[in-house]
Amino acid sequence: MPLPLWKKWLSYLAEIHLESTSSAHNPHLHLSLRQGRYQLSTANAIYSYGDLYSNFDRAFRRTDLSRLPGTEVLILGFGLGSIPCLLELQRPGQYRYTGVEIDEAVLDLANRYTLPKLSAPLELICADAAAFIFQTNATFDLICMDVFIDDEVPTVFESTELLEALRDTLSPGGLLLYNRLAAKKSDIRRTRSFFQNTFLPIFSEGVAIDVGHNWMLLNHPHLLQKPHLTIS
Repeated sequence: MPLPLWKKWLSYLAEIHLESTSSAHNPHLHLSLRQGRYQLSTANAIYSYGDLYSNFDRAFRRTDLSRLPGTEVLILGFGLGSIPCLLELQRPGQYRYTGVEIDEAVLDLANRYTLPKLSAPLELICADAAAFIFQTNATFDLICMDVFIDDEVPTVFESTELLEALRDTLSPGGLLLYNRLAAKKSDIRRTRSFFQNTFLPIFSEGVAIDVGHNWMLLNHPHLLQKPHLTIS
C-alpha cells in the first residue's frame, strides 16, 4: 500500500495508528507507523518493526551469515516480514525465503503494506508452524524461530519433539536462531531453564546470546563474530 510521504515524516515525531484488527489467534492486532516503519503489535508484544526489529537485527550483526552453507531461509512466525527486510539490508538478493504464518489477518496486513516492497524470492505459507516443521521434507540453511501468541511461546515449540524436528530440518552446518523473551526476571528464569533442560540436550553445542529483552538461542556458536560474549 503506497505510503504518503507526509505520514512517513510525521511518524518520526509521533506514532501514527493505521488500523486495528483481530483474529482467532490474536484478539488485538494494531498496525502503526513509527519512525518511518510499519510496526505490528499485540496487547503485550511487538510482532514486526521493519529494520528496527532489534532482537533479530542484533543477532544477525553478531553472526557471519556469509558462512551459511546455502541460501534457503525458513521463517517460522512471519509477521509483516521484518526478518527478510533485515536480511535484505545486510545481504541483498542473497537468500530465498519460506515464511510460515498461522494468522490470516497478519498475512492480509503483510500483503497490503509490506510485501510489495520485498523483491527477493518468497514462498508464503498460511499454516501452523509446528505442523509445517513436522511434515516438511525440505531442509534450510537458516531457520528463524519467532513464533509467539502475544508474548508467549506456544507450548509445542518448547517440546523435545519440535526441537528434534527443527534439528532435522537444518542443512548440515545450518544455523537455528530461536527467539525467547528475557524482559523480566521471570522470563529469564523460564528461558534459562528451557535452554539448559530442553534445548541443550538436542543441540549439545548450543549457545545463548542476549539481544536486549530477548535471548537468541543458537544451535552452535561457529558463525558468531564474538563467541566469548555468549551467556553461560
